[in-house]
Amino acid sequence: MMNNDVLRSVRYMLDLSEGRLIEILASTGITISPPVMSRYLKKEDEADYMICPDEVMANFLNGLIFFKRGRDDRFPAPEVEKRVTNNVMLKKLRVAFELKTEDLQGILAAADFKVSEGELSAFFRKEGHKNYRPCGDQVLRYFLKGLTMRVRPKKG
Repeated sequence: MMNNDVLRSVRYMLDLSEGRLIEILASTGITISPPVMSRYLKKEDEADYMICPDEVMANFLNGLIFFKRGRDDRFPAPEVEKRVTNNVMLKKLRVAFELKTEDLQGILAAADFKVSEGELSAFFRKEGHKNYRPCGDQVLRYFLKGLTMRVRPKKG
């Protein structure tokens, strides 16, 4: 899934301003100007659209963990991945929102996507492990949809 799609989804889910997204990134030592952030948030077919690089996305996800859970100086900052896969995004979102396996299954089920505990745990294995399974775009989309429904329920 495109980093830009995840960035837009998290922004909508948490109702964050562009300025707040920049602050979250700044908490990891990355400086992004407002015009660049605006370009990351545009859709692919819009003028001035810019692809969000993996380094920015990895730092944003780490910053999101600090934003949601707070920073603890006793623990080192999470690793900044050179390549951000759907599995990495799923792992970091799981940490940021403090989700357990049952929570993940409930979130996916709420988005009409049922997954077994075994299938789910395969996404969190290290690449190269015999039970590792790449997280597809569809799974991540359903997860973001279900998480948005949980975090930002419809009013009325």
